Amino acid sequence: MNKSYMPCAQKIERKWYVIDAEGLVLGRLAAEVASILRGKHKPTFTPNMDCGDYVIIVNAEKVVLTGNKLNDKLYIHHSGYNGGLKTRTAKKMLATQPQKIVESAIKGMLPKNSLGSEMYRKLFVYCGPDHKQQAQKPEVYTLRG
Repeated sequence: MNKSYMPCAQKIERKWYVIDAEGLVLGRLAAEVASILRGKHKPTFTPNMDCGDYVIIVNAEKVVLTGNKLNDKLYIHHSGYNGGLKTRTAKKMLATQPQKIVESAIKGMLPKNSLGSEMYRKLFVYCGPDHKQQAQKPEVYTLRG
């Protein structure tokens, strides 16, 4: 009789990966990172558990948007007050807050529930080549394709 393997939350081994975003297309980067955060690259992947790894992204300001997305793509949020709708183009966001562009692209590809929030907490995005997680000894991860 075949038995299904069910991973135990305490036995999940988590690795740390560092990804250099320089010259990478935003959507392809976000899809791959979301997959790592979910744990889909592991043979022990379980959809109802957080079995993913930690990801550190450096050089977020050097990410590439294809087509005319720099001028056409809008980032919208509302303050909650009347007339409080704020919109910014991707060009302005890339100039002022490049880590927010990468974070929002990845967050949009994670599950929309408490499990997705748990996965999102394992993401660290930095502008520039330095990060604060040297003590975790992260491995360099190269994207497929």
